[in-house]
Amino acid sequence: MNKPVISDILKTKRSEGDFVFSILIPTWNNLSYIKLCIESIRKNSFYKHQIIVHINQGNDGTLEWIKTQPDIDYSYSKSNIGVCYALNVGRTMAATDYILYMNDDMYACPAWDKYLADEIKNIGHNFFFLSSTAIEPVASSNCAIGKNYGSDPPSFKEKELLQEFETLEKIDWMGATWPPNIVHKDLWDMVGGYSVEFSPGMYSDPDFSMKLLLAGVEIFKGVSKSRVYHFGSKSVSKVKKNAGYYTFISKWKISSSTLIKHYLKRGQPYTGPVHYTSLPFKLKMKNFYKRLQALFKA
Repeated sequence: MNKPVISDILKTKRSEGDFVFSILIPTWNNLSYIKLCIESIRKNSFYKHQIIVHINQGNDGTLEWIKTQPDIDYSYSKSNIGVCYALNVGRTMAATDYILYMNDDMYACPAWDKYLADEIKNIGHNFFFLSSTAIEPVASSNCAIGKNYGSDPPSFKEKELLQEFETLEKIDWMGATWPPNIVHKDLWDMVGGYSVEFSPGMYSDPDFSMKLLLAGVEIFKGVSKSRVYHFGSKSVSKVKKNAGYYTFISKWKISSSTLIKHYLKRGQPYTGPVHYTSLPFKLKMKNFYKRLQALFKA
């Protein structure tokens, strides 16, 4: 794993106002995407939010553009420090009680935030982890809605999306993991944010969910009405990936698929709280063999 250079991080905080969420957005030379993402938040949010962008490198004009946006707080690193460090830096600048992580290749649909805020109010406590529902050109999982409104900003069918996004069928689902996701700052701090041993970021999402599960969180819920359009992993396709699958097994003694399928039941219709219980014997043995595999991959 290449060592990220985090000693050169610069932070600039300029936004003012009463915010509801602190939205953390890591970006890596995706200027056209981050512009569209921020525009959608400004235009389609029901509430006013603090937007915090971490700029990795930014040698495509991202840094210069962000500097001209007085309502955006940002941090900057000359090198690509990855998602985990970027999110943890963003947390240090957050001004609200709620930390929301969004990808730079997402477009927020109207009232996306209101549905999350309503769900938080209905829950009535802070031990939860919620996700919005992604609409993708090709659904990457059973959590997403498959409908193609474009593969990049130039081909984006924004008008068509805005006319149709509410009519696309989806119900609330189990197992919040992926962004956009939201958690109370006290929970974020209790579990230590995103684990940097997963840098630059692969498998840091299920790791964060695992930490929350072990901390006693039982509500992992995908909110159907809170929707974003996701162009799809534009930064991940460029980065040299870490061996996160085996890091996860070595750390937690179970596979990420065991967490996702057995505990979180991710993508299934929402039925209520989840619980951390002992695994059935066959699943214990399956994970034992996976741990042995991880030893040889470490």
